[in-house]
Amino acid sequence: MRIVVIGREGQVARSLTERAPAHAGIEIVTLGRPDLDLTRSDDLAGLFERRAPDLVINPAAYTAVDDAETNAGLAFAVNRDGAAAVAAAAARLDLPVLHLSTDYVFDGTSQRPYREGDPVNPVNVYGRSKLAGERAVARVNARHLIIRTSWLYSTFGSNFAKSMLRLGAEQPALRVVDDQWGMPSYGSDVADALLTIAARLGREGWQDAFAGVCHLAASPAMSWCGFAREIFAVSARHGGPSVPVSAISTSDYPRPARRPLNSRLDCGKVAELFGISLPHVPDAVARCVPRILAGTPAGQTIGAVN
Repeated sequence: MRIVVIGREGQVARSLTERAPAHAGIEIVTLGRPDLDLTRSDDLAGLFERRAPDLVINPAAYTAVDDAETNAGLAFAVNRDGAAAVAAAAARLDLPVLHLSTDYVFDGTSQRPYREGDPVNPVNVYGRSKLAGERAVARVNARHLIIRTSWLYSTFGSNFAKSMLRLGAEQPALRVVDDQWGMPSYGSDVADALLTIAARLGREGWQDAFAGVCHLAASPAMSWCGFAREIFAVSARHGGPSVPVSAISTSDYPRPARRPLNSRLDCGKVAELFGISLPHVPDAVARCVPRILAGTPAGQTIGAVN
């Protein structure tokens, strides 16, 4: 099975190329700059056709949440228009598309984990652009599966886990927000789940029951402060930085973009449809942090072709 993955440098794209060799019969073909620019995506169908995939996975996005507040045009160009172009090109070739989205489509006011059918109401430009992308993907390609995930971290790119370890090496103590709750999800585990879904599609073909939205995130839910403490506990066991973390409120740490206070996702649907649940957060952090401390080896994209 050949899968075109949109993007080459993002956390999920790089995790997919790293994890693909562990999934027999799957070949990853990455499409990114300079061959593909989602703000100027004119001949995507031609790019796809020349690579002859069975499936398209699109994790590419503009993810600078704070910067999006003053760069809304770029955020919507990538997250809405680029997503629509990818899905439409896949549809022209009768290809399913797995599209990655975010917990930030919700406003965070619910007192329980969000289900796929709950009302959406993003509170920042990034969330609005991703929601617009979801709707565009669903409109142009009937064979779509939108995967919302939460608080992604990995050995690749910039993310909370890497930032905490860097700051922990530079500062004697940290203050971290404790009233925003989410479900930290390890990129490698998200990639494994996506490849498991892809393999199912390869074996059984597309089914109408797959179309729509699924939530995919790790449990248990925790605050950013709790996540930071988990990271440093693992780091300490491996001789890495470990500093005291004190809890603060969102109001103590103002940012250009509002964040939802509750980003918890109910992941029962993906378990029912595909038999998938991500490994628990402590297990995932225990696997990820030592790799960050050691430095991600070069050549992590073995198994991918361009």
